[in-house]
Amino acid sequence: MKNTPHRIAILILAAGASTRMGKPKQLLSWKDTTLLGHAIQTAKSADAIEVVTVLGANAKLIQSQIKEKAIFIQNTAWQSGLGGSIACGTEWLLKSDIDFDGILIMLADQPLIDFRYLNTLIATSVEQTDRIIATAYKNRAGVPAIFPIKYVDMLLNLNEDFGAKHLLEQERDTVITVSAGNRISDVDTEEDYKQLKNKSEFKN
Repeated sequence: MKNTPHRIAILILAAGASTRMGKPKQLLSWKDTTLLGHAIQTAKSADAIEVVTVLGANAKLIQSQIKEKAIFIQNTAWQSGLGGSIACGTEWLLKSDIDFDGILIMLADQPLIDFRYLNTLIATSVEQTDRIIATAYKNRAGVPAIFPIKYVDMLLNLNEDFGAKHLLEQERDTVITVSAGNRISDVDTEEDYKQLKNKSEFKN
C-alpha cells in the first residue's frame, strides 16, 4: 500500500456463506495462504491507502484462520448480499479517519486478479477522477470496480434488491471499463476451485 495523491481505499467482500461450496471458501488453500488471505495480499500490494475486509457468515472462524494482518469488519446483515456488504464497508470508511477519494470494491473469490490489474484500475481512476472504473465482462461492467467519493451515498443505499450490478447499469454512461484479460474466474463450487487451482499451478 502506498500513500498516493489519488487516495483509493479497497473493500474486499468476503461475507458470503459459500452455500454452493458447502464450506467457507474464504479458507480454501491458495498458494501459500487461503483464498481470502491471497486477496488481502493482492490488495495490500496495490497502490491503495487502506484495505478493509468485510466478513459476515462464519466471521469468527474465518478471522481466526487468516494469518495476514488486516482490518476486518463484520456485516451482521450479510444475508442481504453483496450490496449490503458494500454499504456496510462504505459506512465504516466514512466513520473512520481514512481520507479517501474513491473505493475499490473487489471479491475474495477471484484469485487470478493480481495487484497489477488493480493498479491499472487505480491509474485509470487517477486520469478520470469523476468516473466509475469497472471491469469489462462479456455483456456488462462488474467488479473489481472503483467508485469515486461522489458515489458514496449511492453505495450506502445498496441492498439485496439493488446491488453494485444495478448501480453500474444505472450509471453506465459514466462507467469506463477495463479488460481484465483471463483474470476473471469466480470460485463458487468445488469444481471451480479444482479447475482454477490446477490452472494456477500449471502456470507457475
